[in-house]
Amino acid sequence: MIPIRILNRKRAWAAVTRRFLTSHAAQNPLPPPPAAAFTGHYGLPFLSHLSSRPTRPSNAAAGFASSEGVSIGRRCFSGSAAAGPPEDGTVDVPLAQTGEGIAECELLQWFVKEGDEVDEFQPLCEVQSDKATIEITSRYKGRVSRMLYVPGDIVKVGETLLKMVVDESQAPVQSVDSQVPIKVSGNLDGELSSGSDLNTTGSGGVLCTPAVRHLAKQYGISLSGIQGSGKSGRVLKEDILKYAAQKGIIESSGIPLGDHLQNELGSVEVIENPNDKKVTLRGFQRAMVKTMSMAAKVPHFYFVEDIKCDALVELKASFQKQTTDPGVKHTFLPLLIKALSSALSLYPLVNSSFNEDAMEVILKGSHNIGIAMATPSGLVVPNIKNVQSLSILEITMELARLQQLAMANKLSPEDITGGTVTLSNIGAIGGKFGSPLLNLPEVAIIAMGRIQKVPHFDEKGNVYPASIMTVNIGADHRVLDGATVARFCSEWKRLIEKPELFILQLR
Repeated sequence: MIPIRILNRKRAWAAVTRRFLTSHAAQNPLPPPPAAAFTGHYGLPFLSHLSSRPTRPSNAAAGFASSEGVSIGRRCFSGSAAAGPPEDGTVDVPLAQTGEGIAECELLQWFVKEGDEVDEFQPLCEVQSDKATIEITSRYKGRVSRMLYVPGDIVKVGETLLKMVVDESQAPVQSVDSQVPIKVSGNLDGELSSGSDLNTTGSGGVLCTPAVRHLAKQYGISLSGIQGSGKSGRVLKEDILKYAAQKGIIESSGIPLGDHLQNELGSVEVIENPNDKKVTLRGFQRAMVKTMSMAAKVPHFYFVEDIKCDALVELKASFQKQTTDPGVKHTFLPLLIKALSSALSLYPLVNSSFNEDAMEVILKGSHNIGIAMATPSGLVVPNIKNVQSLSILEITMELARLQQLAMANKLSPEDITGGTVTLSNIGAIGGKFGSPLLNLPEVAIIAMGRIQKVPHFDEKGNVYPASIMTVNIGADHRVLDGATVARFCSEWKRLIEKPELFILQLR
């Protein structure tokens, strides 16, 4: 038997001015970064806090001591530095811990270059995590001495982004409570301008990525002796391999090939089509690679059902006809979401998560229903919090808010975390049904096809037109068996086909 732990979470709608992220706030704290990250007196990962203007309520269940809502537009994080005075007035500016579960970020762009004079709180660079775009600002007034990364590099939490020369009067002996502020923007845009005038050097004054430096170290090659073929003289992986081949360190003059392939084909020349284009995955697309790769390892069970939506169509038309607010557009989705919440109340195992390490299932006390959305920046799954406590109108308004933010690439981390079950409305684009992959650690995801008119037979054998929607429920077969999924789907189908039943349960 898998032990089951029940979490009862309620939304905190309190008025607040500050919210603090501390080491005990995260339910699943990150492991400490590798020793290589602690390269300077200020190279330790940060404990963070944020403050913002009140614009929306925060979720107390996230483990934060909060007293005011979180602004989606801007946030300020700050991190603690290690104790010890700087040497020669030089301080390290590391990547702070920007949120629970964030282990690394992609550097999007620099706002400064080496030699620039920087004021306190001046933006230094912008990084992209799986959840938000983060603007890092300077705690010090000084001069940028050296930048260790270039746009496109992946930086782990705690690693030094750049070094700054500051006056000793500005950088006294630091306590663990000293803070380096960074600002978070809701803008999730991962695109960079190709016209950047960035002039960044890596270790030893050579422009390259940490991966290239590591490869050179493996072959015992000094980067100072290599002419880079990349932009602005940047040393690439191919430059390392070519240099190693010239010096006889490796046999192949190009991409190393296996002995078997070389024996069969001799020398192999790799020819690229000039019309091909390489696109680096960033932001949500990079996150999707990770999450879908993990989900593919989970045994899935699928259950397909046809649901008659005639009554739902009439109810939606009635809502739209009777509405007095021109800004509110009624659709089928809020009704389906509310019916789903009612069914989850009877089958709480579907609204759970699975902790494989502890071999336990956590039954969630809130119905935070995620909605998969296709955006210009990729697939994103924001969720509507506490659906069990919301009216259909409140769900409609919250769904509209999330859709607007998703298309503008301004979803906050709170909007896309904490989901308990996911709906994928592929029918809005087209298709009868799909076979979705789980949004881990959730144990269920539902793909809904479009509602279409098809011929149906009544009890007397007469043919009549019916509005039918095909749904496909993907379930984690380690937690949910076929019978449980079938019963849950039957209950959801009953509520959709007779919406007056779940309307009676509205609070």
